[in-house]
Amino acid sequence: MSLSTIILLALAIGAGFGAMLHEWFPLLIIPLNHYLLAPLGQAFLRLIQFVVVPIVFSALIMGLTRIQNAAEMGRYTAKLLFSYLVSSIIAVAVGLATAIVLQPGAGLTGLAQTQVEMTGKAPDLINWLVELIPTNPLMALSTSNLLQTIISGALIGLGIQRSGVKAEPFIAFIESVYVISEKILFLILYLAPVGVFALMASVIAEQGVGILLRLLTYMIGVVLAIGLMIGFYGLILLLLKAQPLRFFKSFFPSLSLAFGTASSNAALPVSLQNAQDYGLSGTIASFAIPLGTALKRDGMAVGQAFNAIFIAQLYEVPLTPNLLLAIALSTILVSFSTAGVPGAGIVMMTTIFTAAGLPLEGVAILAGVDRLMDSFHTVLNVIGNVANAVVLERWESDHQVPSLDIASSGSDGSGLR
Repeated sequence: MSLSTIILLALAIGAGFGAMLHEWFPLLIIPLNHYLLAPLGQAFLRLIQFVVVPIVFSALIMGLTRIQNAAEMGRYTAKLLFSYLVSSIIAVAVGLATAIVLQPGAGLTGLAQTQVEMTGKAPDLINWLVELIPTNPLMALSTSNLLQTIISGALIGLGIQRSGVKAEPFIAFIESVYVISEKILFLILYLAPVGVFALMASVIAEQGVGILLRLLTYMIGVVLAIGLMIGFYGLILLLLKAQPLRFFKSFFPSLSLAFGTASSNAALPVSLQNAQDYGLSGTIASFAIPLGTALKRDGMAVGQAFNAIFIAQLYEVPLTPNLLLAIALSTILVSFSTAGVPGAGIVMMTTIFTAAGLPLEGVAILAGVDRLMDSFHTVLNVIGNVANAVVLERWESDHQVPSLDIASSGSDGSGLR
């Protein structure tokens, strides 16, 4: 049985165990969650985060050293950002349209509200852009700031290109960092079933299945919208002759990990491995996939647009053109600046509701199922990220894309398969 299959089984068993605790042993929930489930889940996520930054940093520099010049890197970045923007607009449109057609919030009453800290404010685009520039590359690495790490790696890569043979010892060091981090990742992934079990059991034990039943229509609508967006990417891959079935099969390990952890960052190292299995250019994969992990949030774009319409329907707020435009613009903006970690959806939801003028009490209504829906959002995040990397590779077909084996040491079967 593959590790990916075991992770999915652990996910199902964790959900069943959490439901059993909630229904039959409620007095055990707090001590078990405090002393066992939550620590195990958080420990696994921290172990994954331990290798994310060194793998991203080293893979990015290794890829950039194969890029011929700064103009080529600028072309990659411009094409990716354009692709991200277009696909994000489509994702928001899918979320809005699905919610408007299904009307999941119309006529619902009696939804329990949980206490949620609501500190949302409209994002400041200028400050966000300025803060992308690192003042210290070591600080960017130590604080796990993925966007600053990518920019640091890009600047160092440009310096390496201009340094010639004098940079070869540093390149050898970076390659060693990648290989060592990859081997550590293989060891950590064998703990994935335990971590996924603990994360899911903790969520279901605290929330119970009752809230899932009350919001079943909402959840089905979100999953349908996400499915439509996945279908869109499948169609794009088909039109590009990029073998969509092989694409989904190759990236199944990273998608299963993304679903279990609800963290795009946690799935990033495995996505880089799967890109090699799929046959994506190593140079493009090592540049586009980390950048997409930091910026591309199609799952959030679909889900949060759906959430906003759901709450507007629930509170009978008229869906005026101005409201729809405010939801769309704020969702697109915030989706590019949200961390790829569990629970980020609450912060994003609060920010969007504030910017669109929707009742913040809606955040409390959806808080109970947000972690579970995060799993579906994250799967689409990863699919959108790697699919855009494939689009870039096809877009660059007129240029010579150098090959870089960024995951050759995973070919011995020791990785997540």
